[in-house]
Amino acid sequence: MEEGQGLQPGRNPDWMSLLPEELLDVPLWNLALPGSHDSMSFCLDLSSPVLKSEPHLLRVIDRLVPCWTRPCVSRWATTQAVLTDQCDLGIRFFDLRIARKPGGGDKLFFAHGIYTIMTVKEALEELATWLDAHPKEIVIISCSHFESLTDEDHVNLVEFIISLFGNKLCPPKDTPTLRSCWSRGQQVVVSYGDELVLLQHPELWPGVPYWYADSPDPKKVIAYLEDQKSKGRPAGFYVSGLNLTEDAPYVLLHPLQSMRKMTMRALSLLLDWASKQRPGGQKVDGVNILCCDFVGVRSFCSLVIDLNYKLLDGRPV
Repeated sequence: MEEGQGLQPGRNPDWMSLLPEELLDVPLWNLALPGSHDSMSFCLDLSSPVLKSEPHLLRVIDRLVPCWTRPCVSRWATTQAVLTDQCDLGIRFFDLRIARKPGGGDKLFFAHGIYTIMTVKEALEELATWLDAHPKEIVIISCSHFESLTDEDHVNLVEFIISLFGNKLCPPKDTPTLRSCWSRGQQVVVSYGDELVLLQHPELWPGVPYWYADSPDPKKVIAYLEDQKSKGRPAGFYVSGLNLTEDAPYVLLHPLQSMRKMTMRALSLLLDWASKQRPGGQKVDGVNILCCDFVGVRSFCSLVIDLNYKLLDGRPV
């Protein structure tokens, strides 16, 4: 399919509160949850230098084709919509890649090839406001990468997260279900990809495994996910990544393409695979979090949410 075709996206701001009674005691890692890959890539700062942390070798592109680096980076790095819009669509897992920007003072930003304009604190405050308006919706925040963060940065960031969300935090000692979270007023699972920080803060969850094929070919992505499934799913939260990955040679061979065009051409195949999955426990190799770029297109969120109704057929979850 060409870009622009397909279903219009649905809005699912309160989908968790609308699930059937039979699903309210299912652990959240046995439900199907829509997630966004590189969740903050909608507010990129094109005036900032390219980060070296991404695997896409954008610095190589900058050296090889300097005359179109800026628009090139924009086309290949911008993949999502505003955070609250993602929440309204139904996204419940956020892939937050945190970085310290040179010359940015003590503020932290997000990075996807280049830095964001919005700070980490601004984004999390926006999310907290949305959660106040939707008290039965639960989100998983995955903080990772931590480009150039100091020990002090980690301390300040975690203290801010704990202060901001407070009693909304669901600690890892609990097995979160919708009913248990609602009874305690819990709405936020925070995964933090730094082992030392985890040892110091029992409120935080370990990093969520992310099955990531690292390929621009949707058939290879699906083959990779099937191979991972055959080995058995992780016991807790985990992500199946439906996102494609460009590399420097691919970008150079497709100078007029963009991440959006590449994704749209592959999305029908990827979503068809997703529609055949089933959430649930380890015995059924069930999916849990499914992540995608451009989550606002072709009813991605609605498709993932609807997978949960497969659990009503009486099979173990």
